[in-house]
Amino acid sequence: MTKIRIAIQKSGRLNQDSLQMLKDCGVSIDNGKDQLKASSRNFPMEVFYLRNGDIPQYLKDGVVDIAIIGENVLIEKGGDITIAEKLGFSKCKVSLAVPKSTAYNSVKDFEGKRIATSYPNTVQKYLSEKGVTADLHIINGSVEIAPNIGLADAICDIVSSGSTLFKNNLEEVEVMLKSEAVLAVSPKITQERKDLLQKLQFRIQSVLRARQSKYVLLNAPNTNLDEILTLLPGMRSPTVLPLAEEGWSSVHTVINKDKFWEVIDELKQAGAEGILVCPIEKMVL
Repeated sequence: MTKIRIAIQKSGRLNQDSLQMLKDCGVSIDNGKDQLKASSRNFPMEVFYLRNGDIPQYLKDGVVDIAIIGENVLIEKGGDITIAEKLGFSKCKVSLAVPKSTAYNSVKDFEGKRIATSYPNTVQKYLSEKGVTADLHIINGSVEIAPNIGLADAICDIVSSGSTLFKNNLEEVEVMLKSEAVLAVSPKITQERKDLLQKLQFRIQSVLRARQSKYVLLNAPNTNLDEILTLLPGMRSPTVLPLAEEGWSSVHTVINKDKFWEVIDELKQAGAEGILVCPIEKMVL
């Protein structure tokens, strides 16, 4: 039986979020402690637990068919690897930072400077596009200490909350790219495994839509119903059902979570009552 081979990060937050995504897609993984490979009991899939930086090469070589990986790593090492889906978690930035004591005006200030980074290709491309030449020091691991020990004038690294930069007295000055977890596809994937990828991607899209939405139920006076319905989006249109109390209706719909509170405030002003909000597990279109 053909199985699709997926790589995920061996440890860390991306590992946990990737396993949760597979779980939400109904894929159960039989995974013992410290296993480097595991199988799903209910989907034709093998899971490879790999170092994040090694995953692009495994994709290029066709050792794995797909991977959940940070977009930043793919940009640095992935070359022509295709992104099938952006997954919306593990968001971060790849940024240039300098000591807080450094006077900074523009990217031109990096001309001739020493920059410590684990992302030399990304930095080189960015600076070249800006017409800037710098001396790159490639460091695998924590680069934040480099300016403090005199190894570099600046750094390029992943920035999530910014707390690590703050602790090392550094300031973010240039955001080179924004990144999130993505589903990447090997250029050597077979057609048979592409069919399995389509099935998995359908499930992933259903999960992602659900994560972005809330199911809303409310009671509306019929006299205000038309106004309330104009405020409500829906997958096709809101569902309206009569209540036992004459003159009132129950309205059901789906609201994007980013617009949720704005819509709720407008509904209350329009006379909606008894507003209930429920999470959505899956949303299949």
